[in-house]
Amino acid sequence: MIAETEVVTAARHGDRAAFERMVEPYRRELKAHCYRMSGSIHDAEDLLQESLLKAWRAIGGFEGRASIRTWLYKVTTSACLDAVDSRKTRALPVGFGLPTEPGTPMTPRAEALWLEPAPEELIVDAARSPEARYSARESVALAFLAALQLLPAKQRAVLVLRDVLGWPASECADLLQITVAAVNSALQRARETLARGDRPRKERAAAIEDESTRSLLGRYLRVWEDADVPGLVALLHEDAVLSMPPFEAWFKGAQAIGAAIGGMVLPPGTKGQFKLLPTRANGQGAFAVYKKDPASGEFRASAIHVVECVGGKVAEITAFLEPKLFPNFGLAPVLRG
Repeated sequence: MIAETEVVTAARHGDRAAFERMVEPYRRELKAHCYRMSGSIHDAEDLLQESLLKAWRAIGGFEGRASIRTWLYKVTTSACLDAVDSRKTRALPVGFGLPTEPGTPMTPRAEALWLEPAPEELIVDAARSPEARYSARESVALAFLAALQLLPAKQRAVLVLRDVLGWPASECADLLQITVAAVNSALQRARETLARGDRPRKERAAAIEDESTRSLLGRYLRVWEDADVPGLVALLHEDAVLSMPPFEAWFKGAQAIGAAIGGMVLPPGTKGQFKLLPTRANGQGAFAVYKKDPASGEFRASAIHVVECVGGKVAEITAFLEPKLFPNFGLAPVLRG
């Protein structure tokens, strides 16, 4: 229970500016919640706007029985559940069959909905109880999100509320309008599903950035700009993975990745065709990749690489070949200077 503040009272009486001030402290964490539920940064923005519009229309009936934060999560989660139930599941290429052999013709999988990367600014560390199992960074890691998308909508919501946000089962039950027993049952099933596909947490913890990881990412930038395929292979774990949404194909193993990139992206004579800008995505090192336009000589937006580093090597590269993602990272479509 909270005492109504002047801003809440004003919002309840139709003051839109007061409502915006009331919502602002929670906007970023609500967007992160929508992102975890949907797997798309674009869908997350749409869901957040839809939720806040619903909240504005309903604010007159807010009686203060729950905190503003809890009430906003209830409205937002409801919108997310409706969206999850009505849309295809988002995924990464590794979710579609076996690794691809280098040299295999590649075509985009047009009907697939792909997971999207999120900029570092979305990572939040709102107040968490000891029950929260995942850190803010772990809870937006691509592997975790891909596993999360496999869950039915209500299991997904329960796992996020309980294990990511650390909500008590009773609050979760109240928000979802189900029993505590149903919450606990859904949580158990969700954890079992994630345990089958998620890497051990101690391995994820090893990916936390340190000086050696920063050095490794610096070398990654240089080998790409130099079109140094052997140098890239030397940076990779023996069983590293490369995927490139919207292509369904994916590659496993340092040599296979080297052969694929050397054949498709960095054949001899391509030195200087790419420029990489360091950024951050999903709690990992990332790069905005710009490709030289042969006609104009300009470097144009090409891809966002999310690079997972474990144990001093690159363990996974997810190259999102989608220039429309660049504005989400505050990146220009053309590299100047």
